[in-house]
Amino acid sequence: MVTGATGAIGMAIAHQLAANPAHEVVLACRDADKATRCAKRIAQATGNRRVRYELVDLSRRSSVQAMADRWQGPIHMLVNNAAVTPRRRQLTPEGIELQFATNVLGYFWMIEAFTEQLMHSSPARIINVASYWAGGLDIRDLEFKHRPYDNNAAYRQSKQADRMLTVAFARRLRPFGITVNACHPGDVNSTLSNNLGFGGHESPDEGARTPVWLATHESFQQHTGKYFEGQREVSCAFIADRDAVEDVFAACQSYGS
Repeated sequence: MVTGATGAIGMAIAHQLAANPAHEVVLACRDADKATRCAKRIAQATGNRRVRYELVDLSRRSSVQAMADRWQGPIHMLVNNAAVTPRRRQLTPEGIELQFATNVLGYFWMIEAFTEQLMHSSPARIINVASYWAGGLDIRDLEFKHRPYDNNAAYRQSKQADRMLTVAFARRLRPFGITVNACHPGDVNSTLSNNLGFGGHESPDEGARTPVWLATHESFQQHTGKYFEGQREVSCAFIADRDAVEDVFAACQSYGS
């Protein structure tokens, strides 16, 4: 399953996974029209008719849980990719800042909601699409209630949190045959990057290579709790601070479990 699969990188990830006829690929999307077009496009391009979608709003825990409740069958790969970068501070219906809810809690809730299915399907993998553009996390102000909201700062904070959650979940899920790794996908020109004021020099297919590599290469059934860029492991100071990692995990857990 690939979240945010109608975006540039998400669609490329789903397309590359669907190119293997042994894969059934599920697109987790908010917009039914976009999801329908995306699934049809991927199926036609790859010849893989086992491409479908599930509707879900990753910024809302109830929506994530509803999808997990109706899920049937195994799940061997979960690619958490969905992200938003709104230029002004917005709230979900539950009153949570939208970028934190989608980019961080969405990852947390997806892993939490699908842990049982992943355990039953093990060996299984979770790939968290993070970014090299990360940092500035303020554990006391995750939703920019006290700082002026800036979508760039909020995005960097969210991607730092995604790396840290990767390690927290890797420790917890390794005994159950589930690996969890994070990566920077590449510099792709997309709606997300444009909202941050950037372009991008790589194609979506280039951006998808590292997430797909982590999802499919046989070695990553052993390696877990790591961060990668350009198909190679990169040291990450954020994930080395165990106490800070657990603080982020606890903060996310406080939003409901």
